[in-house]
Amino acid sequence: MSSDKKTAILCVDDERMILQSLELQLSEHFRHKHMLEFAESAEEGLEILDSLSDNGIKVLAIVSDWLMPGMKGDEFLITAHKRFPYIIKIMLTGFADEKSLDKVRREAGLYTCIRKPWTSEELIRVLDAALGAFDIPAEL
Repeated sequence: MSSDKKTAILCVDDERMILQSLELQLSEHFRHKHMLEFAESAEEGLEILDSLSDNGIKVLAIVSDWLMPGMKGDEFLITAHKRFPYIIKIMLTGFADEKSLDKVRREAGLYTCIRKPWTSEELIRVLDAALGAFDIPAEL
């Protein structure tokens, strides 16, 4: 990854195979524009958000699983939203219940939920649409 990139996309999932799939799918389309970061837990995701922010890198979007050990994806996205409200939040899951999705929609402005199994085309289309409408706040 080039150090001149000032924006990033963060993917969070406790399954390494899912993260590897996301990396393959997103690299082709986004690696020339944004850093791609990957975390195996919500806690690691929060650490990466802080580290990137400290280094002047703006995370534009988070793609997060819901069902993870420790902090679940809904709580992770709500926590991330409190600190970085401008980040686009996307849930990528096969297990999230509607109550959890409603909560993250209300409390974190969830952009959308993509159900597992997903297609590369669907993921790219959703991220392109989300990032195309993204407006980085001037104070960042």
